[in-house]
Amino acid sequence: MIEIPEAITLAAQLNETVKGKTIQNLVADSSPHKFTWYYGNIEDYAALAIGKRVEAANAYNGRVLVELDGAELDLNDGAFPRYHEPDAKLPAKHQLLVEFTDGSAITATVAMYGGIGVYAKGGNDDNVYLKAAKEAVSPLSEEFDFKFFTNLLNDKTAKLSAKAFLATEQRIPGLGNGVLHDILLNANIHPKKKMNTLTDAQFSDLFASVKSTLREMTELGGRDVTRDLYGNPGGYVTMLSKNNKLLICPRCGGAVTKETYLGGSVYYCSHCQKL
Repeated sequence: MIEIPEAITLAAQLNETVKGKTIQNLVADSSPHKFTWYYGNIEDYAALAIGKRVEAANAYNGRVLVELDGAELDLNDGAFPRYHEPDAKLPAKHQLLVEFTDGSAITATVAMYGGIGVYAKGGNDDNVYLKAAKEAVSPLSEEFDFKFFTNLLNDKTAKLSAKAFLATEQRIPGLGNGVLHDILLNANIHPKKKMNTLTDAQFSDLFASVKSTLREMTELGGRDVTRDLYGNPGGYVTMLSKNNKLLICPRCGGAVTKETYLGGSVYYCSHCQKL
């Protein structure tokens, strides 16, 4: 999924490749996918985009918005874009195809689930998830300090598990189940541990890990379980993910547990992350 590190990487690469280019053709939903959500009216996408110049691509936490002249192209969740040089062979199936006047193109092919939208500028601002992504304070910013993090904890959230606190209810948009596991391992905190059982030191360690782990992931161009605009895996080697096929903790050498929790898989080391 597109999370904070991937969104920043993809936006930068889109600015390198298609900023300033003019859209010649746009096709959406040519290969129907059950779990692809389209914002707005698909029939309007082409008219909104064709002939428009790409002004910039911006990362809003876990979301990528490509700003056009008077319109916006929105990519989120598993709608990863891929850049194609002029005359390159395009994938046979895709949920979005954007072709430019110079012959280059971008496609988005959703594997699990993803969101795609083309709408008039500001036309989707009432979308609660987009609004949250745009208005959220990035964990990579100076504004996201220890006081800000502490203010996320209240009578309700204190009863949540560490996973629920960090990765649900859009408290920190763009911090999802994908980046969560390494953050918790670096802080030595079990994903099921209740926030109201953390010591002051553990809470401080969790804050520091959110900042440092996300920064490292971003500086290395995203995680190795995702691919960038050119189809290359990110440079950050995940410790706890599907890529850890032996389920061995890289820190202590102990066994890693994988199980389903809160609607997705969680990985943790019982030795390093005591419950």
